[in-house]
Amino acid sequence: MVQRTCIVVIISLILSSFSYLGAAYLNLTLPGQHPFPEQVVHDVHRKVNASIARREMLQTSLRDQSSSTYSSCLTGNPIDDCWKCDPDWPNNRQRLADCAIGFGQYAVGGKGGKYYIVTDSSDDDAVNPKPGTLRYAVIQTEPLWIVFPQNMLIKLSQELIFNSYKTLDGRGANVHIVGGGCITLQYISNVIIHNIHIHHCHVSGTLYNILYSSTYLLVLLLV
Repeated sequence: MVQRTCIVVIISLILSSFSYLGAAYLNLTLPGQHPFPEQVVHDVHRKVNASIARREMLQTSLRDQSSSTYSSCLTGNPIDDCWKCDPDWPNNRQRLADCAIGFGQYAVGGKGGKYYIVTDSSDDDAVNPKPGTLRYAVIQTEPLWIVFPQNMLIKLSQELIFNSYKTLDGRGANVHIVGGGCITLQYISNVIIHNIHIHHCHVSGTLYNILYSSTYLLVLLLV
């Protein structure tokens, strides 16, 4: 059976979490929309179908073999298949930015920037966050590739407001972000969020600011 990976566009997450507010509170019209959206959707379908077909064919060929190491790295998700079969991926994390498909395929996130390791799961001061916290990382002006050295539960005190050119890379750890107003992406570009669990949010501030005028976003969440 193909391993199931949940790919969620962040707009869907917002609507499902705050559906009682109604669409009137959200401005879902973004500037710079793709001129040929049907082509993008067709390309995504083609790549997903090809990835699933490769997975199924390999499973069939290895059914009677004791070793299926390579098979286990093919998930049926073309984004994960792009990096997961590289045994040295922890030392080449920024290759993830080259694996994007769909409307977020041009998002570079923090590629080319420094690695930032989240060592502190606290979120006590939203105005002057401590170095080592996630909040401190996402407000920096420079590109950053943000990673987590261990499993982590981050309880937000307020909404987490991002600056441009950031990657939240949760691969290799079980990272949950809960509470506060979750994540705000406003008037920014080039953000990648991958393999992060974001849930149990509550309204904080003005909801319609979320994702308004943001471009080149690749958001892959586990919920």
